[in-house]
Amino acid sequence: MFLQNMRVAGTQVLILYIMIFVGFVSCKLKIFTEKTARMMTDLLFYVITVSVIINSFLSMELTEDTAKSFLVSLLCNTATFVISILITIPFFKKEKDDKNPIFRFASIYCNCGYMALPLAQAILGNEGVFYCSTGLISFNILVFTHGVKLMTRDEYKLGLKKLILNPGILGVAVGLPLFIAKVRLPEILAAPISSLASVNTPLAMLMFGAYLANTDLKTLFSEKKIYPTAFIKLIAIPLICMGIYRLCGVTGALLTACTITASSPSANNTIMFAAKYGRDTGVASKTVALISLISIFTIPVMVALSESL
Repeated sequence: MFLQNMRVAGTQVLILYIMIFVGFVSCKLKIFTEKTARMMTDLLFYVITVSVIINSFLSMELTEDTAKSFLVSLLCNTATFVISILITIPFFKKEKDDKNPIFRFASIYCNCGYMALPLAQAILGNEGVFYCSTGLISFNILVFTHGVKLMTRDEYKLGLKKLILNPGILGVAVGLPLFIAKVRLPEILAAPISSLASVNTPLAMLMFGAYLANTDLKTLFSEKKIYPTAFIKLIAIPLICMGIYRLCGVTGALLTACTITASSPSANNTIMFAAKYGRDTGVASKTVALISLISIFTIPVMVALSESL
């Protein structure tokens, strides 16, 4: 089982790296440049991200039997991000260090869309996907509120307009009522939403590759602060969350699914947010790339532990 989980995790990371490589080569050949990638950031944020959130609700079915499990998994996945926010506070205190917001963001927010969902599907089946899908709700609300505040350079005030118009809230505001009311959109609306959502990972990875192409790859393994960031993200947070959930009575597939979310590598949004808010995209790219690579070995360990509790 351990080797099978490692194979699944490794396959997902390899798929990511192939798309990153295409973006890397395209940038070197001047087909898809870093300038183009930066221009597409808002498109990714405000159109494609909203489509991903709405589509995640449309792909889930709420029944009387699953309502309780849905709420428990939503609570657990939300708690994962809240616990992560609290745990990382003492480790990234130096305000003058311009890289700290990147490392803290990478420690808190995970790749719950492209890594957690496929891993849950492979390990737990549709039940696991259902549990992990709730993580997208809390992720998108928190990443576009707390995450934005973390990455902005200027004093950030979360006013009503910013709260309502951020992609996370917009997507949930449209998708959640449809999910609760069990509304099925006509194909003429559902198909475009699904198609736009499917562009999310490939576009994000192409942009990732373009930023990486303008980074000194010789320093990929020499950025010392990536290693403690990886330890916090891939080992400390999953172990703490797993222990808390088990003490609260969470067991079985639900515990494993929540552990998969908690142990997933840093979100691709780390790079997108760095680009949008003027942070160092090179450091962000190296951080996500290296932590994703290390996760091939840590995820199977965390999954095995959760299944043994």
